[in-house]
Amino acid sequence: MRNESLKLPVTGVVPVEQMLGEDAEETKLFHMAYLAAKEYLLAFPWCESIRGTYFGDGIGGIVEVFFFHIQPARAGVDEWLWVIVGDIPLAYLVVDNCKVPSEALEAYIQQMTKWVELAKQGLVSRHVMPVSAKATPEEAAILEKKLDLLRQFALPRFQDAETKRA
Repeated sequence: MRNESLKLPVTGVVPVEQMLGEDAEETKLFHMAYLAAKEYLLAFPWCESIRGTYFGDGIGGIVEVFFFHIQPARAGVDEWLWVIVGDIPLAYLVVDNCKVPSEALEAYIQQMTKWVELAKQGLVSRHVMPVSAKATPEEAAILEKKLDLLRQFALPRFQDAETKRA
């Protein structure tokens, strides 16, 4: 990963080398999440390499939000992406309306909620973010509980942290 002097299209992130948890154990969990996020992105054929990585926020082992600058392998691929990881399905999001980590987490929750609603009926759609779990009512119920916890606890924590940093 090379050092970048580019202006980031988002705020509220720090270079991944500066990410720190509340203690050594959480920092270790953040690092493991970073490795999972990096591996996830590099597995896509449209991601040639990673040019820069930033940490947005997280609750170790529950949810972590990273921001990546990639080298696309082809035209038409966004070079800036959010990656959400944790005890939830991994996903990437384009920047669009997500300018801070809490907005990326909120967009993730909204997209995954659409999947949950379809999965309750055993359905999937190419218009909804893909999830690695089977689209069953049981899997939908598991993910729905996790999304509720993210909505109730993680999202307000992320928003509070952004307010304090502003």
